[in-house]
Amino acid sequence: MTIQFKTGLMALALLGSTALGTMTAHAAGQEISWIYCGDKIDPIHEKYIKEWEGKNPGWKVTPEVVGWEQCQDKATTLAAAGTPVGMAYVGSRTLKEFAQNDLIVPVPMTDDEKKSYYPNIVDTVTFNGTQWGVPVAFSTKALYWNKDLFKQAGLDPESPPKTWAEEIADAKAIKEKTGIAGYGLPAKTFDNTMHQFMHWVYTNNGKVIDGDKIVMDSPEVLAALQAYKDITPYSVEGATAYEQNEIRAIFLDGKVGMIQAGSGAAARLKDTKINWGVAPLPLGPSAKGKGTLLITDSLAVFKGTGVEDKAIEFAKFITSPGPQGEYELQGGAGLTPLRPSPKVDEFVKADPSWQPFIDGIAFGGPEPLFTDYKGFQNSMIEMVQSVVTGKAEPADALKKAAGEIDAFK
Repeated sequence: MTIQFKTGLMALALLGSTALGTMTAHAAGQEISWIYCGDKIDPIHEKYIKEWEGKNPGWKVTPEVVGWEQCQDKATTLAAAGTPVGMAYVGSRTLKEFAQNDLIVPVPMTDDEKKSYYPNIVDTVTFNGTQWGVPVAFSTKALYWNKDLFKQAGLDPESPPKTWAEEIADAKAIKEKTGIAGYGLPAKTFDNTMHQFMHWVYTNNGKVIDGDKIVMDSPEVLAALQAYKDITPYSVEGATAYEQNEIRAIFLDGKVGMIQAGSGAAARLKDTKINWGVAPLPLGPSAKGKGTLLITDSLAVFKGTGVEDKAIEFAKFITSPGPQGEYELQGGAGLTPLRPSPKVDEFVKADPSWQPFIDGIAFGGPEPLFTDYKGFQNSMIEMVQSVVTGKAEPADALKKAAGEIDAFK
């Protein structure tokens, strides 16, 4: 779901903008151009584009479908060159960088709009008290376990771990009794290595940044990094060779006891012979409740088109409870719902495997917003890798990373 933001992209794009001098963007009549990430436009979005156009005579929404790997680059480059699109689908992690480079406009929410979402979701698009995008896609994680491997290890196959201590003990039992890895820990040089670690941070009431203050060098985050060290001997060998989807593939092969993964794993598991279960992520010793990293993608409205107000209006319409609920709950779209509703209750009742993905929201936390998100991400990955490979002790690795990321805020 989430788009990768390439190193140096903003700097290169802004350099191009300077070279172009005073080129100014002009609105193309009454048109809102939309960079739409993916292979094709979702039929539900097509339906609601037509509905909005019908209610707004003279206005047209023009989506341009761009592949996941290129869409955010394209939106950034066009904006920095002075020829922005009206709106684009972006990873919420990049909103701070866009805003501080004066490429997007605020999309403030009313109190009622904020209250319509599950807790903490609005935080994924907020900094300095202002919202800079409208959430359009949302994902959380839960713990999957292989019931047959639990049974072979002498564990209760119907009792997944509820705490880190239990999780580490279960992983150890599986490894020692079956010879199969008890846990799948991804530590490849890849963005979701950082994401996976943040799930541990948020299941122990930890934080990376509070406003503009780095607060990562804390007992809560240190405990998460220590747990990584403790579970590594019972995890998949060579963790730095795997990202989360590769770990998921090993689980689907029945070769690992537990993983943390998104709802997409459940859809794939239903087509396998794996005897599996899914539960909320285990909690650390300082946890206040079930947690997870809250990852959103957003609709960002770009500055300089002359149609900003209408683009905001459309962005809020297409992500409002009716259209958004229909979009995210369609036939296993793989998106965690952004808002509670009777329809969500019916959806979960029909497929209880969704409940753990919602349970973690209440004490979950956002992807930390940094001006140089890539720099932050790389420091976090290097920290994790240094611990799981034994090159650094958790306290030293944490202190080093906390010092580095201060420069990226």
